[in-house]
Amino acid sequence: MASQSRVRAPELAGAGWLNTGGARLGISDLRGKIVLLDFWTFCCINCLHVLDELRPLEDKYRDELVVIGVHSPKFTHERDARALAAAVERYGVDHPVVNDPDLSIWDAYAARAWPTLAVIDPNGYVVSTMAGEGHAQSLDRIVGDLVAKHRDDGTLVEGPGPHVAPKTADTLLRFPGKAIRLPGGTLMATDSARHRLVELDADGGSIVRVIGDGERGDRDGAPDVARFSEPQGLCVLPATVAARVGYELLVADTVNHRLRGVSLETGEVKTVAGTGRPWRSDVDFHAHDALATDLSSPWDLAWFDDRVVIAMAGVHQLWWFDPTTATTGVYCGTTVEGLRDGPVEEAFMAQPSGLAADGDRLWIVDSETSALRYIENERIHTVIGAGLFDFGHVDGPSAEALLQHPLGVAVTATGVVLIADTYNGALREYDPGTGEVSTLVTGLAEPSDIVPGETEPLVVESAAHRLVRPEIERRAVGGRRERVVRAATDIAPGKLTLRVVFEPANGEKFDDTFGPSTRLAVTADPPGLLADGAGDGTDLERELLIADGHEGGVLQIVAQAATCDSEAVNPACHLTRQDWGVPVRIVDGGPSTLTLMLRGAEPDDRGASND
Repeated sequence: MASQSRVRAPELAGAGWLNTGGARLGISDLRGKIVLLDFWTFCCINCLHVLDELRPLEDKYRDELVVIGVHSPKFTHERDARALAAAVERYGVDHPVVNDPDLSIWDAYAARAWPTLAVIDPNGYVVSTMAGEGHAQSLDRIVGDLVAKHRDDGTLVEGPGPHVAPKTADTLLRFPGKAIRLPGGTLMATDSARHRLVELDADGGSIVRVIGDGERGDRDGAPDVARFSEPQGLCVLPATVAARVGYELLVADTVNHRLRGVSLETGEVKTVAGTGRPWRSDVDFHAHDALATDLSSPWDLAWFDDRVVIAMAGVHQLWWFDPTTATTGVYCGTTVEGLRDGPVEEAFMAQPSGLAADGDRLWIVDSETSALRYIENERIHTVIGAGLFDFGHVDGPSAEALLQHPLGVAVTATGVVLIADTYNGALREYDPGTGEVSTLVTGLAEPSDIVPGETEPLVVESAAHRLVRPEIERRAVGGRRERVVRAATDIAPGKLTLRVVFEPANGEKFDDTFGPSTRLAVTADPPGLLADGAGDGTDLERELLIADGHEGGVLQIVAQAATCDSEAVNPACHLTRQDWGVPVRIVDGGPSTLTLMLRGAEPDDRGASND
């Protein structure tokens, strides 16, 4: 395999550092270490997947590897240093993080997608970059080879890295995710950062009991034995269904990619869906054995249409789960991240994170498009939301209203829809009768769910570590309209060659066991930007035709590649996937080729040159 040109690692000139005890780190401070930069933003589910993929790697190479999170935000709220500090604790990030609020480091490393990974050798050269998730095995090989090479050369500095663990406050809950009213009148909350369930009194102020031992893990059993990993959504099953299956409460065990059933009488926990592996496959709408099926970051649950609907945030879909038949399957969405209405099997969704059933309607908040949507008669409709890059805090007619990364939704007894508008720190209301959106409460710390009440609702105020009944101050917010603006890529008008570069990692080969090993899906915002070339295909290179009359827009590109180990007796299979939203500007004389790196060739010398 041909060697890539060596590139000096740009400096890490961020606005501040976390998990370093106050120290600022530069490339020279990391000399002698293998460094892995993880470009992430805490709203992004794919970025959260990578955090979990990296944990075993960090443990294996604790004396040789330094992982540094480069937080390059999408939403305005994510630029807040306090919000970033909360996210670092919430998601158990155990490595240094540099705050990159204006994306200066992002630009220096030519990142184009969340997440992007860059490996730097002990001499300070970038030796590999890759976008998306699913790279754990490749990174293990790269880091292992770098360790061997630089240990032999005497250029590897072994020993503890610069991570300094911060102190954690002692609070009743720690970043609770979701909550639900139990049949007896008490509340159950997912105490997400402590990896447990907590039953609270009717007002949410004191603990009745705890289910889970509080350590991150994946273990069934009694309440003091069971383990979860960042659980989120909850659903109480109808009594007749619960009697048949032997559990009353269903839990979305998010980071374990499982559903867990809980007996409310005994607190016993058992796995009822998911293998523990993240879903990376092709979409079908068939029923599958729930315990033999991979899931992907289930985030919320709702009983709708005589089954459980799952907000499968990790693949931008809704799935269904039937407890009585122990089967599961896709309900809505194609896995393409975006905002497209219509029949459920053709819809685009973007990290659905909250569900609420109301008769024949299922309400959904799609967090990455800052959208409120609903499904009725097998079709999805958008009430609030303009797309992946538009957000804000605007009340009024729903067609003009804007949210910012909402995570929770609920419906009152009168049919009014309540929205936990998370990154605006607000409780919002949508009235289907009038079509109007209003703000009920502001100043909340990342509200993530709502429990409707007979009078006022309870709000899960996640970053304040509590459930609260806020004082309603209904008012109209006139407007903060925002749009994510990143540096646009110049392209020529007319024909454009799109090329996604992917080469199997050393020791892997393309896997076509279950069909074509690669897939490429292309859409555009606005849709009319592409006169030809939109849609799905199996080649990673495609000719696009840019329509006349446009100055620019966003190309939305999804690429995936399936590989397997080439020499192993029982080869492991891998699927690498990434979504890009590439802003483009149409310029006469601009490039007629757009190249994206899903995974590039790894250099033969692994950056072995001494300096």
